[in-house]
Amino acid sequence: MKSGFVAITGRPNAGKSTLMNKIIGEKVAIVSNKPQTTRTKILGVHTQDDCQVVLIDTPGIHKPHNKLGEKMEKYIYTATQDIDVLLYVVDCNLHENEYEKEKRALEGLKKGNTPVVLVVNKIDTVPKLNLLPVLDRLKELYDFHGIVPVSAQKGANVDLLIDEIKKLLPEGPQFFPGDVITDQPERQIVAEFIREKTLRLLNQEIPHGVAVEIERMKKRDNGTYEILAAIYCERQSHKAIIIGKKGEKLKEIGSRARQDIERFLSSKVYLELWVKVKEDWRNKEAFMNTIGFE
Repeated sequence: MKSGFVAITGRPNAGKSTLMNKIIGEKVAIVSNKPQTTRTKILGVHTQDDCQVVLIDTPGIHKPHNKLGEKMEKYIYTATQDIDVLLYVVDCNLHENEYEKEKRALEGLKKGNTPVVLVVNKIDTVPKLNLLPVLDRLKELYDFHGIVPVSAQKGANVDLLIDEIKKLLPEGPQFFPGDVITDQPERQIVAEFIREKTLRLLNQEIPHGVAVEIERMKKRDNGTYEILAAIYCERQSHKAIIIGKKGEKLKEIGSRARQDIERFLSSKVYLELWVKVKEDWRNKEAFMNTIGFE
């Protein structure tokens, strides 16, 4: 039996969370096209007969602009300590000026003897001939233990990546029962599903100032769930945008989120959403701790 901890890191929008979901086979990390969708360390577990891979998804590597950003930076640092393998994920659609950014990010993640596997993602979006020079350029940036081109979205070569990880894991026991896929509490996953829909349905600026807190989550005698959640934003004008004309935007956020939540809980869900304003919450330590950024 082989087992170990594998951190997934890289710059924003590289597809780290999509990759983890694909490896696990279930959605445990939310996904959107907005940078810094992932805000905390998210743990997922992939178990086979002869191995268990404990994956740690991390926020995208970026320069912090507030206390929330500083917390995210600490999550990246702690997640990449005392691990067995590090997966560095890169979007293959790199512009010329982005190679230097990747190099700087990799320099900050030097791991001594920890093997680093480069995962070149989104290969389904470029012709194969265009991919080869990208791989050649990336090889020069770091002494990678291996390079695996994948499409996390389509699942292409993900099995080869798992095989590469297995080769690098030490022998050891399972850390989690075989049917466990994450250590996240249900309330946290539910909150993230709601935030994901908010990210997808709003414009570029507002999502960075949005947080979700589950205020009540109760299972009724008939098996259905009653969930009350607060969506926090930083400005009164943002609150109006989230709610939308006649409440249509908030209604759509709730409808889409409820579908994921019902699938996750295998039960019918009554979901009630409220929008609240908490000015500059991303710089308020106490508030961030109460909503899960401890």
